[in-house]
Amino acid sequence: MPRSFFVTGTDTGVGKTLVTAALLRRLREAGVAVAGMKPLAAGAIAGPEGPANEDALLLQAESSIRHPYATVNPWLFTPAIAPHIAAAEAGVAIDTGRIVAAHARLAACAEVVLAEGAGGFLVPLDAGGSCADLPALLGMEVLLVVGLRLGCLNHALLTAEAIATRGLVLTGWVGNGIDPAFARREENVATLTSRLAAPCLGIVPWMPLPAVAEAAAALSGALALRPC
Repeated sequence: MPRSFFVTGTDTGVGKTLVTAALLRRLREAGVAVAGMKPLAAGAIAGPEGPANEDALLLQAESSIRHPYATVNPWLFTPAIAPHIAAAEAGVAIDTGRIVAAHARLAACAEVVLAEGAGGFLVPLDAGGSCADLPALLGMEVLLVVGLRLGCLNHALLTAEAIATRGLVLTGWVGNGIDPAFARREENVATLTSRLAAPCLGIVPWMPLPAVAEAAAALSGALALRPC
């Protein structure tokens, strides 16, 4: 049976895109049919199919099949700002039905779908909703990317608590070394391992130039995401 995961992070800039792409590659190279998705993206460049987001383009490239860009990223806003602010400035309301339909198309031809969230777990979508609503809407398990830097313990535990409060399943977490000067890294990882009620899928080392291949090699627990 296919599985679907929502990849969230302890904050923006913690490496959700790198980790999502690395998970896609690790699973794909193990023979699993995968599809990457960026339900909402803010920040557009010129892409081969028109305006596009760089993160979404990477997830499109790491998928087993090259799906149409609009399916990979159903909502795209030009300025790199919070989605609800970008939507308000554009004079539109984010219709989650478009996200549901795109997810269904991806799930129909993949064994595993990985959807990367925008910013942190509770980033607003509109006046009342947030990205935290998407996992339940799409029937997804949750994966947490923890940016390994000072403050990560509090950020990770608060995010895990918010996930549990909504009755969602935190299936695993990944530590991403975003700060090369992070003191007591091993001790912090040990604390996360003992306090997060989900297995660690891997610890991605700090890289001066982040690379999907190197990140994928660090995700030894990724195969636990294969369909049952």
